[in-house]
Amino acid sequence: MYSVVGCSECRNLWVVEGRPETTQCSRCRTRHRFEKLKAFAETDSSEAAARVRSSMLADRADDGEFVDPDEIDPDSVGMSDGEFLAASGLDAETVSDAGERATAASPSRQEAVRAALRELEEPTAEEVAARAAEHGVDREYVERALEKLRRRGEVTETGGCYRLL
Repeated sequence: MYSVVGCSECRNLWVVEGRPETTQCSRCRTRHRFEKLKAFAETDSSEAAARVRSSMLADRADDGEFVDPDEIDPDSVGMSDGEFLAASGLDAETVSDAGERATAASPSRQEAVRAALRELEEPTAEEVAARAAEHGVDREYVERALEKLRRRGEVTETGGCYRLL
């Protein structure tokens, strides 16, 4: 059996299978005791319950009950990031500091190779490897990256010197 039930907090409608002890609103995440929820319809198939729910939502739209999504303040719906992190057992300030360190970190290996190609006047493989090594990129990676860039037509190599195209 499938029931179409509604949330007393946010007026969301959802379909519940069987008769569980509790169920959670899919919109506001409020947990409800199933026996206390108003069942608007009960059907034998999930498809029929989905049709009833859709019909009820369409009726609401015709009555003008729906709110324009642009008018909803996202900060008033659901948990804040800090609340979510705290509920997950994490310190929000520590997570924020880690994010700042990650964005301030050195460029990716590929970007280090590209930056060396842009910044050096007539970059050789040796010079590109030396410049990329300043960002922790090993020589083997630089050689593979230069070869891939050359095969893709993104760089040209003439007389041992590379140039970005």
